[in-house]
Amino acid sequence: MTKHPIQTTSVSTLMGSPIADAIGRTIGTVRELAVAPSVDANHVLGLVMRMSDAGRGDRPGLVATGDLNLLPDGGLRMKGSLRPAPLPSDDAYLLLDRDVLDQQIIDVHGHKVVRVNDVDLVWETGSNGNGSQAAGGAVPDAKECALALRIAEVEVGTRGAVRRLLKGLPAATVERISKRFRTSVIPWEFVDLIDRDPARRVRLKIEQDRLEKMHPSDLADILEELAPDERQALFTSLEEDVAAETLEEIGPKMQKELTESLDSERIAGIVEEMDPAAAADFLAELPEERSEAILEEMDPEERQDVEELLEFSGDSAAGEMTKDYISLGREALVEQAVAALRDFEGDLETLTHVFLLDEQEVLAGVVPLVKVLLAPREMALSALADDHIVSCDIHANGRKVAELFDKYNLRALPVVDSEKKLAGVIYPEQVIAQLRTMN
Repeated sequence: MTKHPIQTTSVSTLMGSPIADAIGRTIGTVRELAVAPSVDANHVLGLVMRMSDAGRGDRPGLVATGDLNLLPDGGLRMKGSLRPAPLPSDDAYLLLDRDVLDQQIIDVHGHKVVRVNDVDLVWETGSNGNGSQAAGGAVPDAKECALALRIAEVEVGTRGAVRRLLKGLPAATVERISKRFRTSVIPWEFVDLIDRDPARRVRLKIEQDRLEKMHPSDLADILEELAPDERQALFTSLEEDVAAETLEEIGPKMQKELTESLDSERIAGIVEEMDPAAAADFLAELPEERSEAILEEMDPEERQDVEELLEFSGDSAAGEMTKDYISLGREALVEQAVAALRDFEGDLETLTHVFLLDEQEVLAGVVPLVKVLLAPREMALSALADDHIVSCDIHANGRKVAELFDKYNLRALPVVDSEKKLAGVIYPEQVIAQLRTMN
C-alpha cells in the first residue's frame, strides 16, 4: 500500500485534542497514544480516549488510527458508525506521553544522554486496495484511505520544550511560536529508551548493536550521565565482554554500584573478560567476602592470574601489569610467534611485543611485533630482538613506571621479579589509568 504523508503533528499537540463521531459530535479527547512495539514499533496503533458519554462518566477507550478520518483543519473524526473499543491494560502498550516524554534516552550518534521534550509524528494515508488515487496526485478521499500515524523522531531541543509550555493555545499559534526556536531531533529508529524499571523495561526497536559497538569510554560517559535506575538497566543489558571493558573505564564507586545487585556468577563472567590487573583492582575495592564469592565462580586459570595480582599494591608495577602477553623460548622461530598470535585468547589490540625467555624463564629478549610480522618464517626471533631490554621490578611504584615509559618512549614494559623472571607486562593504557587515579 503506497503511503502519502499528509500532515505533521506531535504528541504534545495531540494530547487533549477532541475526537468527533461521524456526525461531528465530540465523543472524547485524546489522553494517550498507544504503540505495540512487538507488532509495529514505528507507528501508533491507536489513540487512547477519555470518553464522556452522558451517564457513563469518564472511561478510557481505544480507537485505531485506521478508524479515523483526518479533517483539513487537523481535527479527528471516527468513520461511519464505528465506536472506540474498551482499553486493555495500559501495560499492554508503550504509551508515548507516559513512557517517552521526559524520559532519558541515549543518543547513540552523539554519545550522550538527552531528555525527550516531544515526539514528532506524521499522519499518512495509503490508497485503497485497488490503488486508486485522485487526479493530479492529490490525497485520496478519506473513505478510500487507511490512516496511519508514523513516529518520525524525538525532539530533544528547545522547540519541543516550548511547544509543551504553550499547550492549550491554538495549534497554529503554538507551531508558529515554537518554530522560532532551535530544534534538535533524533530519528525514531535510533532511539534507545531506558525505562526506570528493568523488570518491565520497554524495548522499542532497540539499537543494542549500536550501543555495543561504541567505545567503552563513551559507554562509561553515558552511564555517568544516567540516573541510577537507568544506569543499572543499561549496564545489565550489555554482553559480558562489553560490560567488562566499560567497567574498566569507570571509577571504583560506580563499579560497586553497578555490580551490587548482580549475583556472583554474573559478575565472575564479567571479571573473567577484564584485564587481570583491572579485575584485581576492582575486586580489591569490594568487601572480602564478596570478592571471594566472585573468585569462587571464576574459571581456575583466570582466577589464578587475578589472585596473584591481588597480593600486590595497586600502585606497584605488579598491580598495574597484565598476564595477557606472548612469551616464547629464546630459540623460537618467527613461525612459532605467528602461531602463538593465532592462538592468543587475550586482546590482540594491546599486543606490541613478543618476549623471549631462557630455560629458567628469565627475560632474555624483547621483539617488536611489527618485526615478527615482516620477517621470514624460518628466522630466529633472537635476531630481531631489541638491543637493550628496559624492564622494571615488581615493586616499582606507579611514578617510576610512568617515568620509564616517558624516558624510553615505551609501548610495553616487562615486569620482572627478584630473579629476573618475567612476571607480567605493563601497557600504556594501564599507566594512563593509574595516572588518572593519582590525579
